[in-house]
Amino acid sequence: MSASLVRATVRAVSKRKLQPTRAALTLVGLKVGVRTRGCNGLSYSLEYTKTKGDSDEEVIQDGVRVFIEKKAQLTLLGTEMDYVEDKLSSEFVFNNPNIKGTCGCGESFNI
Repeated sequence: MSASLVRATVRAVSKRKLQPTRAALTLVGLKVGVRTRGCNGLSYSLEYTKTKGDSDEEVIQDGVRVFIEKKAQLTLLGTEMDYVEDKLSSEFVFNNPNIKGTCGCGESFNI
């Protein structure tokens, strides 16, 4: 049996232009607001956004960016927002100390 011989030539490349790479993951911000809705008056609204509105307040905590709409800022003052998962559901939960009452289903509140 004869052994085959493989040759390779290595060359240094100079003046090579680096191409910018695209991010593997693009994160968007979460906008929190309050809408007049439900049987008790107000409910929270959540939507994704990439930019901060002119009157939005921006909160960055632990690398997470949240925008708060201007008309919801006083309503949400002191509120803890958490994401809860269990066997049947996953949802954002708002622990708001300003709430005076809620409806039976928990979807709306009043201040």
